[in-house]
Formats: sequence, C-alpha cells, structure tokens
Amino acid sequence: MLTPIISFGVILAFALVIYATIRYWNLELTGTQPQSLFVFIAILFTSGLDVGLIMFPLAFDYPLYADVATEPAYGFTNPLALEFGFWGFLIWAFYFLTTFYFCAIEPRTKFFEIPAVKILNNIVIITTCAFTGALFLIYMPYYIAEVGDGETILPVFYLICFLVILIAAFSSTDIKFVRVLSVSSTVLFGMLIAYMWWNAGMSVGDLASTGSEIGGYFANIHKFVVPLTEYHEFYLFWWFAWSIMIGQFVSRFVSGLKTWQLLASLLIFPSIPLGLWFTVLYYYHLNGIGTAGLPNWAMTIVGIVFVINSFDSLIRLYTDNLNLTAERFGTVQYVFANAIGLFILTLLFQSQWLQIQWVGTVVIGIYLLALAYMFFGRNHSLKKLDGQAAPLN
Repeated sequence: MLTPIISFGVILAFALVIYATIRYWNLELTGTQPQSLFVFIAILFTSGLDVGLIMFPLAFDYPLYADVATEPAYGFTNPLALEFGFWGFLIWAFYFLTTFYFCAIEPRTKFFEIPAVKILNNIVIITTCAFTGALFLIYMPYYIAEVGDGETILPVFYLICFLVILIAAFSSTDIKFVRVLSVSSTVLFGMLIAYMWWNAGMSVGDLASTGSEIGGYFANIHKFVVPLTEYHEFYLFWWFAWSIMIGQFVSRFVSGLKTWQLLASLLIFPSIPLGLWFTVLYYYHLNGIGTAGLPNWAMTIVGIVFVINSFDSLIRLYTDNLNLTAERFGTVQYVFANAIGLFILTLLFQSQWLQIQWVGTVVIGIYLLALAYMFFGRNHSLKKLDGQAAPLN
C-alpha cells in the first residue's frame, strides 16, 4: 500500500535535485556557521547515519541479499552492490536537496516558520530520534553477545541506551561539542575500517577485487530508484524520514560551496568510507570470518558513538527550533528532560506502535506542502536566487 507513496516521493525528490542543480548551478551557498569542507562532511556523515550502518550489513543484510531463492528481486547483482545502493551515492541526493533548500530558499520563504509546519517538523525530528534509539536497543544484544543470550534485551542494555541518550543530550548543549564529536567519530570510523581490514588478513589486492563488485550498483543504478522489495522500501522511507532534519541541521555549516559542488560533495565524499566499510565486511561474509570478541566490541563502540552523534545533532535541532535551549532552562534541566523524554519514546518505538514508514510518509507530505507554498505563495521570493545565498536565520 505504501509502495506508490515512496516511489512518488523518490521520483519527485530526484526531479527536484536535477532542477535545482541545473537552474542554480553556480549559486553560492553559505550557512550561519560555515565550516571547512572536511568538518562539514564529518558533521553530515555522522549526523546522517546511525547505528544501522555498523550493525546491519554483516549480521542481517548480506545473508538476506545472498538468498536469492527467497528474494529473487536481489538476483540482478551481488550483495555488496546492493548494500552500497541502499546506503551510498545516489541516496545522498536527498540530503543535497534539503541542504540546498535550507541554505537558499527557506530564508526567503520562511515555510518552516509557519507554526503548524514547525510543530509537525519537530514531531518528525523527535520521533526519528526515538526510532534511532529503538534500533540501537533492539540490535544491541546481537553485537554484545558476550552479555546475555544474544537475543534478549536485558536490563543492562536499557541502561546503556539511556546513558547514550544522556550523553548526547549533554553534547547538544554546545555546538562545539557536536563539531568535535563529529570529527572525532569520523576518524574513529576510519580506524575501525583499518582494524577490521587488518583483523581479516586482507591484502590490498583482496580489497580491490572485493570492492570491484560495487560496480554492480553503478551498472544497475536505475533499479535502485524505486523499491526493489519491502526491505528496500523500508530503507527509502528511513532516508526520507531523515532528509528534512539533516538538511536543516547541516545547512548552517555550508561555507561558500556552489550548488554543483555541494551535490558532488554529498554524492562522493560519504560514499568513499561507506564503500570501504561495506567491502571489508563483505570480505568477512564471503570468507566466513567471525567477529566474536574484540571486533564485535570495536563495532559496538563505534556504533554507540554514531548513535550519540545522531542524537546530539537532532536534539540540538529541535530544541533550537522550539526555543527549548539549555540557555533558557539551564543545563541540568535541559539534559535530563531531553534524555528522559527521548528514552520513553525509544521504549514506545521498540514496541513498534509507530513505524518509520509513517514518518517518511509525513515527510513526503511536507515536501509537497513546501512546493505548493513556494510556487503559489512565495514564488516572487525565488527570483532573488541569483547570487550569494542568504544564510539561515
């Protein structure tokens, strides 16, 4: 039932990406807190991805994609190409579109300042935060198999989840914490890739030959536009659910990039570490290499850092939007109110009373409302997009 909705949303988004890139090719984009390209990409990468990047490929995705008898829709290419297609390259165009919008268009239309839209947008942000926490909580037992039976969510996992949210709430109190944590976790992720490579005994040749299978994605890139299966549909809704809030957050860090440079940066730079990570894990899958012990702990630690990164950027965003800041209420009240509220929502998401597909559907609806508002209510303001983009307020 939801397949036509997400198919329409994806096609609409890609059409808007093409239009914005061609129409505003050389428009210079600048946010309110411009950072170097490396810092911008680090914040984007760590805010725009979560624990699923660490936990899903080896334990769930590769075995699923390899079982073409059960899922024949995956038979047109290899599991590595499929995993890259679900997480890399073209899919980052969603973030380009929203980052471009919040740099160049929103300062002129003020669509997200409309009270009803602001409330709806922040509900999306908060519920997606809770979904991230729920994923982390649900899959933690699989990666910390040394604790418990590898399936049951024990009390210690609830404690870890709450502490992660608590740390993220504190990190969100100052934007410098967000920036430092994003850069540090990007470096940490690179170290994890290097460690897992070394632990597998891979040579450079092994990396190159295994990684060459990513070419199956680029040869079939058109097949990834609309859902291949219900699982791919879940991923697409997941990306849509994140798209507006990530663009709203990271747009403030853009520093003088032209439109085409922003698009190229978002498509290419995040895809490089993703390609390396998936390649190394695919080598583990192909050769039946276990990850018990230190590799599991290393992945869990990096996964926890990614969850903190996701949470702190999104907490920072919705508290800024709603003026629920630490400066206004005090650090202690701010940190514990956010931590307790999000932990309760995480538990509700864990019970699956709310689906990320519903959140993604709401986001598609916001896309349509924003388009209607631009072209029927504020069309005259778009004519001013002929030079330096106005920074966010």
